[in-house]
Amino acid sequence: MLDEEPRFDMTRPPMRMHLKWLIWLLSFPAVISHKNKLTKVNMEGIKPPYLLLCNHNAFMDFKVAMKGIFPHGANFVVAIDGFLKREWLLRFIGCICKRKFTNDLSLIRQLKRVTDRGDIAAIYPEARYSLCGTTAVLPPSLGKLCKLLKVPVVVLVCHGHHVNSPFWALPDRKIKGTEATMTCLYTAEQVKELPHEELTRGIEEAFKYDDFAWQKEKGIRIKYKKRAEGLHKVLYQCPSCKTEYRMSSSGIVLRCDSCGKEWEMDELGELHARTGETEFPHIPDWYEWERMNVRAEVQTGTYGITLPCRVDSLPNPKRYIDIGKATLTHNMNGFRLEGICNGEPYTVEIPAKEQYSCHIEYEYLGKFGDCIDLNTLKDTLYIYPEGKDFAVTKFALATEELFYKDAHAPLPVKAS
Repeated sequence: MLDEEPRFDMTRPPMRMHLKWLIWLLSFPAVISHKNKLTKVNMEGIKPPYLLLCNHNAFMDFKVAMKGIFPHGANFVVAIDGFLKREWLLRFIGCICKRKFTNDLSLIRQLKRVTDRGDIAAIYPEARYSLCGTTAVLPPSLGKLCKLLKVPVVVLVCHGHHVNSPFWALPDRKIKGTEATMTCLYTAEQVKELPHEELTRGIEEAFKYDDFAWQKEKGIRIKYKKRAEGLHKVLYQCPSCKTEYRMSSSGIVLRCDSCGKEWEMDELGELHARTGETEFPHIPDWYEWERMNVRAEVQTGTYGITLPCRVDSLPNPKRYIDIGKATLTHNMNGFRLEGICNGEPYTVEIPAKEQYSCHIEYEYLGKFGDCIDLNTLKDTLYIYPEGKDFAVTKFALATEELFYKDAHAPLPVKAS
C-alpha cells in the first residue's frame, strides 16, 4: 500500500534504560498519591536478568512496575503508536517496539538480547488495556518464550488501576489504596525443568484478577459523578431486550435506547436496575454474557459483519497516514480489508486461526470514533467503522472466539 514509506527498524538492538532516575521521579508521585501497596513474594535473591510479565489496566501499571524493579532498569515492550513522534526518547530509555498480535521473530531476538546481557525484559502479555478490569486473553506461546530465555519468570499483577481509570473512560478517579503483588513464579531451574505447557498454565493462573470484585472486597467507594460514562462501549448489548449497539451512558446511568431500561452504577462499582430485574450487578458478568452470545454465533457459523470504514496507516512512528475509505469484513474466516490506496486496489487478510485477539480503541485520539487496530509485520492499520450497527468490543470478542473455536464445547442453544 505505502511501499515508499520507510518502516520501523525492528532489528536495531535495544539500549539499556537510561535516565532511570528521571523515570522514577516521574513515576513515584502517582504511586505515592494512590497509596499503592506493593507486596513481593518469592523475590528473595531474585536479581536481573529475569522476564517480567505485568497485567495491563492503565498507564499506572508502568509506574508501579518501576517501583517494583527499583533500583534496576528494564527494557519494556511498547506498541508502535507509543513511539509516535518520540522514537528517539523511547529508544533511549530502552523500549522495544512491537506491532500488536503479530508473530514477530525480531521481538523474540530482542528479548533474548536483553536477558543475555543481564537485564530485565518487561512485557504486558495481554497487549492491551483490559476492557472491564478482568484478565484479557494471553498468548498461548508464553511458556515457549520462557523456555527460550532461560531466566526466572516474575509476574506483577496490579489491582485498582482499572476502577481508577477504566479503558472506556480514562479520567483519574483518584482512588487510594491500590495494590500490587510481584511474584517470582518460576526460577531459572524450574523454567528449565518444566514443560512449556505447564509454564503457560501457571502464568495464566497467576494472571487471574477482577478489579471490580477487588473494589467491592476492599470497600472502595468512587464518588466520581460520571463513573458510568463510557461503559456502554463495553456493555454494548442489552440483557433485557437483547438488542445490540443501542446502549448509551451518562453520569452514573447506563441505558438501553431500544427498550428504555436503565441501570445505575453505585459507588462500589455495581449495577442496579432502576426498574425490574438487575440481570448483572457485576460488570464483568455482563461482559462474559456478551462473550457467550458471540461464541454461540461462532459455533453455529453465523457470525459475520461487513462495514464501510476509513483507514489510517502507521508504517513508522512519524505520522498517521490517511489512506481513505475501505470495506471491512469480519466473519468465520477472519478479517478482510479492501480499499484503494494511491490509485491501486489493495486487500489485507488476517485468517482467524492466525490471530488470537485484536486491539481496539474507544474514541481513539478524538478523531473518528472507535477503531480496530490490525497489524501486519510491516504496517499498523487503524480502522474506523462507520455507522451505528457495530461495537468494536464485539470485534475483539469474536476474534478470540474464532481463534479458540475448536477448544470450546458446543453450546446447546444460542445464548442470546
